[in-house]
Amino acid sequence: MTTSPPTPRPTTPRPTPRFDAIGIVTADLAASLAFYRRLGLDFPEGAEQQPHVEAQLPGGMRLLFDTEETVRSFHPGWRPPSGGGRIGLAMLCGSPAEVDALYEQLVGAGYRSELKPWDAVWGQRYACVLDPDGNGVDLFAALDRPPPHPASSRPSGIPANSRTSRERWAWSA
Repeated sequence: MTTSPPTPRPTTPRPTPRFDAIGIVTADLAASLAFYRRLGLDFPEGAEQQPHVEAQLPGGMRLLFDTEETVRSFHPGWRPPSGGGRIGLAMLCGSPAEVDALYEQLVGAGYRSELKPWDAVWGQRYACVLDPDGNGVDLFAALDRPPPHPASSRPSGIPANSRTSRERWAWSA
């Protein structure tokens, strides 16, 4: 008696979602677009008057902006979150000097600083500014050399009970 190999069972391919976009709900679309344009993102002329705006990012991702009114049009019970930012975006800069210069440009233009530039223990020059809705936007670049000591790499002036020191980097107090 000869047996033939089992017949393979047909398989149904599973859908594979692709991470495609990051969405930000904004209270002031014009202010948000002005901020992100300073970071090099391109938005169509007149986008400030639209309820939804997108920017194509390198690598194919998109950054989406919706006004609070737009979100309420399909989710009437939506309310802006309270407390600290719920997302963080990070912008790779070409050098540590570029981190410092971009940070100074943004703060000089009136945007709020969350963390002044410092040499982080993980080998990057790092800074953080807040966009008009309070979302943290990190600016970073690789250091040419590692920082001298982890304790000297903590951002100065950050209280031990702040969101930044406790949740973002979990420094020991």
